[in-house]
Amino acid sequence: MTTNSQIARKLDELANLLEAQGANPFRVNAYRHGAMAIAGLTEPVSDLYAREGIEGLERIPAIGHRLAIAIRSLVETGRLPILEHMRGEIDPVLLLQSVPGIGPVQAERLHHDLGIDTLEELEAAAHDGRLGGVAGFGSKKVAGIIDSLASRLGRVRDLDAGPARQVPVEELLDVDREYREAAQAGTLPTVAPRRFNPEKKAWLPILHTQRGDRHYTALFSNTARAHRLGTTEDWVILYQDGESGSHQSTAITSHHGPLKGRRVVRGREAECQEYFERLTPRARHGMAN
Repeated sequence: MTTNSQIARKLDELANLLEAQGANPFRVNAYRHGAMAIAGLTEPVSDLYAREGIEGLERIPAIGHRLAIAIRSLVETGRLPILEHMRGEIDPVLLLQSVPGIGPVQAERLHHDLGIDTLEELEAAAHDGRLGGVAGFGSKKVAGIIDSLASRLGRVRDLDAGPARQVPVEELLDVDREYREAAQAGTLPTVAPRRFNPEKKAWLPILHTQRGDRHYTALFSNTARAHRLGTTEDWVILYQDGESGSHQSTAITSHHGPLKGRRVVRGREAECQEYFERLTPRARHGMAN
């Protein structure tokens, strides 16, 4: 069980990392104040969550909805994905294993065969039929995973509506563009990933940017699969933190089909194709990789 002090330390560490990398001061202070609020509780936050759910977390002073989502993740799994990304230690296989019903062998298969790195990508695969095509994932198990992810990702959906309304792909692609341009220009702060970096070289650039009320953290993928395929400077992890909660996407360069050569959001290729078809020929050329 994750204790209040452990949760507070992780929130405070995230605030310190965000501050050091020039993130929005309001975002920094939100995590810092959240850490102090959790440290000051007189009962285990896990007990509060078990009794009152996310609404109980939101009633803690200084804890809004987005922070409540982060605290819930820490209570349920002991993990905070954005912190692991910023440390450069995220392991998609372990993340997938944290979903009830997915064991080590199945998590490896999902990551390596389907290219699933995030819970959002797992959710998309569950809805579009790809997950059901994997051995060991029958309809009942897939339905259980969908229900588990709906709670974990803070989704609010109608019974048959599929995933909740998501951020438009054009916004995600615009953040991806901003990140890659700034990374190429060498204007971003860099960190030394803890994984696959024996020399402890600070090579991984990180961008903090904002669209409306949504804060984004963008960085190249540092997963085992990205290193194996040589895509560590192509795949971009987009971590979104807003009033609707925290969500994660991956932008890549497509290498096949009508989107070949274009940047797409993995798992949302159909939406990306619709988006590119709406653009003028000149704008489409500018969006090509």
